[in-house]
Amino acid sequence: MLAPENLRQEGGGQGFEDEEEDASEVLLSVLVQHGQVGLCFYDSKDSSVHFMSDAPDNHELHLVARASNPDYKPEVVTYPYVDFGLEVGKQRLLSANLPILPASASEKDKMSYLSSCISFDSQLMLRSLGALLKCLDRRRVGVELEDSSVGVPILQLLAYTLKGIVKIDSDTYSVLQIFKSELHPSVYKLNSGEKEGFSLYGILNRCRCKFGSRLLRKWFLRPTLDLAVLNRRQEVISFFILPQNSDCLRTLQSSLRNIRNIPTLLRRMSLSHTKVTDWQSLYKTVYSAVCIRDTARHLPQRIKLFRDVSEGFSDDLQHIAALISRIVDFEGSVAENRFTVKPNVDPQIDEKKRQMMGLSDFLTDVARRELENLEPRIPSCCVIYIPLIGFLLSVPRLPSMIEKEDFEIPGLDFMFLSKDRLHYRSRKTRELDDLLGDLHCDIRDMETAIMTQLQNAVLKRSSSLYKTSACGALFFSVCGQLLDSIDFTGRVKIITGPNSSGKSIYLKQVGLIVFMALIGSNVPAKEAEIGLVDGIFTRMQSRESVSIGLSTFMIDLNQMAQALNSSTGNSLVLIDEFGKGTNTVDGLSLLAASVSFWLRKAPVDVPHVLLATNFHSLLQLGLLPSSEMLSLLTLETALDGNELVFLYQLKEGICRSSYAANIATLAGLPTNLVQRGVEVSELYRTGKPIKRVDNASCDEKTSRCKNVVEMFLKFNLDDKSLDLLSFLKEELLPSAGELLSPPDI
Repeated sequence: MLAPENLRQEGGGQGFEDEEEDASEVLLSVLVQHGQVGLCFYDSKDSSVHFMSDAPDNHELHLVARASNPDYKPEVVTYPYVDFGLEVGKQRLLSANLPILPASASEKDKMSYLSSCISFDSQLMLRSLGALLKCLDRRRVGVELEDSSVGVPILQLLAYTLKGIVKIDSDTYSVLQIFKSELHPSVYKLNSGEKEGFSLYGILNRCRCKFGSRLLRKWFLRPTLDLAVLNRRQEVISFFILPQNSDCLRTLQSSLRNIRNIPTLLRRMSLSHTKVTDWQSLYKTVYSAVCIRDTARHLPQRIKLFRDVSEGFSDDLQHIAALISRIVDFEGSVAENRFTVKPNVDPQIDEKKRQMMGLSDFLTDVARRELENLEPRIPSCCVIYIPLIGFLLSVPRLPSMIEKEDFEIPGLDFMFLSKDRLHYRSRKTRELDDLLGDLHCDIRDMETAIMTQLQNAVLKRSSSLYKTSACGALFFSVCGQLLDSIDFTGRVKIITGPNSSGKSIYLKQVGLIVFMALIGSNVPAKEAEIGLVDGIFTRMQSRESVSIGLSTFMIDLNQMAQALNSSTGNSLVLIDEFGKGTNTVDGLSLLAASVSFWLRKAPVDVPHVLLATNFHSLLQLGLLPSSEMLSLLTLETALDGNELVFLYQLKEGICRSSYAANIATLAGLPTNLVQRGVEVSELYRTGKPIKRVDNASCDEKTSRCKNVVEMFLKFNLDDKSLDLLSFLKEELLPSAGELLSPPDI
């Protein structure tokens, strides 16, 4: 049940009504807006808060239904919109009773900890969490007997994922370019929203209808672990990528273009808000669904999708299409911008429309007879029909008709003036009102009654229409093979190699292949490999932003903390460029500690980690514990003289050199600069002193400095005739400027 503000909050107890000691209470807070749902719940059994990242859901809230207990009827409480404010929710979270943090923790410390556990990008979840915290304070769950100053304790903050759905953090969607929004290129559509840019979703979206595109997007946002579902999708894709089935694919795609959003159409119909365009869309949808069914019946029925369409698309669709085609006059409806019916549907409507069609000639004859009875000064007249008013006699306004009193004509009742024409009611027009009545309104009322009957007939067969909605995104093509397989033989893989050797690309390829396998794309992946992944967590350096010291490092830490806290033995963690832009010792230390944390876990709890790093000291200094779960890999390179050649082959081993000088040369740095860098690096590595290359210049500047000091010491400050400012400007400052100029390196 939705609250009036389009918000939803459910709360209720789960336990025994006899109040046993182990009874617990669970309060679930849900916020739904614009097709997105954010939820969290509090379990009083262990004083834990569970939160789920924002996810898309339909108007029937199927996702929320999956998160609730179908055998339990909860108590439903609605809270006002103000309690779901974003900033209010953050403040309540910072003010919450968190015994896991020291009492002396500042607000900044609390925010750092919370951001490592909770993704603050999920705004609906944060808003629902704020309302949940208010509900906890009101109900005093677990602290009913405590002083009012004692808040409800929160001992754990745990991520919640629906069973069978893969958890993917927002950074993974960003760095793997699964989605990428950009402004519309047309200046006329800049304010209409964003369009999908170059992304995996944009490449794979071959859907021929908007409803299919939205369904495919939901697949991307909620990848499934159900192997039966994945196998069904791959069956369909494998069938349609065969060349001999291309004609069948084009036929289905042509029909799919006409499939509209059926739930929206039926919802408008149930509210009697149906427009002419809705009837057109419904007819095209039903007619196209019948074509899809007939096509599917000629396809291999061993494929479940074709079998479901053949059996599920019942004859009700054909019946609905026939009803709409026989009753609705689409051409007349468009012309009059309202629902109109075809001839031979209702005899009474046909008779009234026949009268309306012959009304023009009849009224011309009536007007001719009326003119004979009017004053000679009236040059012409006509009889018109206005809905809801009736028949009126219309005459032109004469120059002499200035004031209202001038409008009076014997035998006529003045009604109104419009566009220099006077409208009157005469004895003959009253007779016409009694004889013909309000034809236009009668016809509209009768056609509206027929439309209502047609709507009811369609709604009775709505179940058949809903089944057509599920086929919109099932026929789409996918890109080809990227890698032969995904190697998961070792749990923690550390990949080293020089810059530009392909480390980041390899990580992205692995992430994309796993993701595509999880949505059912036809990529080579074993069932065991697909079943391993229940979440993907990514920490990669963005190429679109610049690393700025501490602030970027804090982002690194938050992302790493979320991966450490949320990953399981079935998760895939991709880490690249951790600690870039900050102190090397700090970044190296925290990276070593994080990897060691995973390696010391039980083998079944160690996630699948692919870590690409330029911290070669991580391995060279032996900072990691020895473990069978650790695998060391590198991207192979070769030297052709002084030229570095990238082979882009992954092999076991460690990169012994960063090849910084070779990379600098490839990047276009001057040769003398690169040579000087190699020289300084070797001196620094061997502990030898590094001498400047401009010794003569330094000696000269030292001599100048001595001269300036001597001049200043000889200066007599008691001499009133001496111009101090001129001395500083002309003698001292020019010399100081030369001394302070940057030396040549």
